[in-house]
Amino acid sequence: MVVDSQSTDNTVAIAKEWGARVIVQPFLGYGLQKRFAVSQANNDWVFVVDADEVVSEALAVDIKQILGGQEPVHVGYRVPRDFVFLGRYMRYGGERGKTHLRLFNRNFGNYNDAQVHEDVELTGPIGILRHKMLHYSYPDLGHYWAKFNEYTSRGAEDLYRRGKRTSKLYVMIRFPISFLQLYLLKGLILDGYPGFIWALFSAMYPVVKYAKLLDLYRRAKAETLD
Repeated sequence: MVVDSQSTDNTVAIAKEWGARVIVQPFLGYGLQKRFAVSQANNDWVFVVDADEVVSEALAVDIKQILGGQEPVHVGYRVPRDFVFLGRYMRYGGERGKTHLRLFNRNFGNYNDAQVHEDVELTGPIGILRHKMLHYSYPDLGHYWAKFNEYTSRGAEDLYRRGKRTSKLYVMIRFPISFLQLYLLKGLILDGYPGFIWALFSAMYPVVKYAKLLDLYRRAKAETLD
């Protein structure tokens, strides 16, 4: 099943050509969109894959083995994922093999309502699969910056909605700390040019997100005074 948020490319046609059931749903935010998708599935066990991810043959075999016999001992499974950026498999920085909860029994939970960085919340034991999927998140830097702007805005809105606060000092000192941690301590220096760019952009992400959060409070205060 494919849930399409009114895409303008050939996604729907290609999905139907391969026999998928396609549901068009205007975008609700990442958490709510995936929660909707899970609710539309025909089976209790669901495996969620984003449009920029590739499932390896070995991972497909893992899933078939788990679901092909007796009821699994876990209610969900985390899937390791490797990250590809600027054509390079990123070995450092914490992304290689990072696990994400994607295979689960929906009777025990579903996605939360986070606008970005959504996650599955389950009640019960969770396992980890052995084989990986690949994440081709950004085909080019223009696409990266479009998602960067969207994600930082939605992230700031999430924080604002939950009443989270920050300070100007935190925004000012966060970048150098984050960059040095990623580039030197987590080893992105060993991933060459893509590693430098990823460390740079990743360090900028929280700075921009929290700067946007400060701006939301500034605008709310200005509207109150008016």
